[in-house]
Amino acid sequence: MDNKKLSVEAIEHGTVIDHIPAGLGLAILRQFKLLHHGHAVTVGFNLPSKRHGRKDIIKITGIQLDEAAANRLALFAPEATVNIIANFRVEQKMPLKLPDTISEVFRCPNPNCASHGEPVASRFYVRRRGSQTRLKCHYCEKTYDRDLVAEA
Repeated sequence: MDNKKLSVEAIEHGTVIDHIPAGLGLAILRQFKLLHHGHAVTVGFNLPSKRHGRKDIIKITGIQLDEAAANRLALFAPEATVNIIANFRVEQKMPLKLPDTISEVFRCPNPNCASHGEPVASRFYVRRRGSQTRLKCHYCEKTYDRDLVAEA
């Protein structure tokens, strides 16, 4: 007898962010303010994954991420997939692509950068080097690994 059971229930309409590296689900909930919309959010942490061993998953009813938001997600979880759901079925799979620039998401680690103390929004140019995402500050022109740049 096949005894399969869904760990996180299906949604009728909305967005599923799947294959999030284990442990990053909460950061994505915060960064994308997914709890502020007033829609039901289902989250699974440390679920089994054939691809990565363990994963997090986020399901949001009534919200559809647009392409820009999905691409911003690539900065946090480049292997994640975004699925748009309609009538309990995947209507669209959005491939993630790193954006060329990102503003007001990260804070420059350089304490001498003009973005600290001036009324300007942070801005970075996004580059991929091998498996690493690198961010170059628009103001001080220093380049950092994504992991070294703090969220704003």
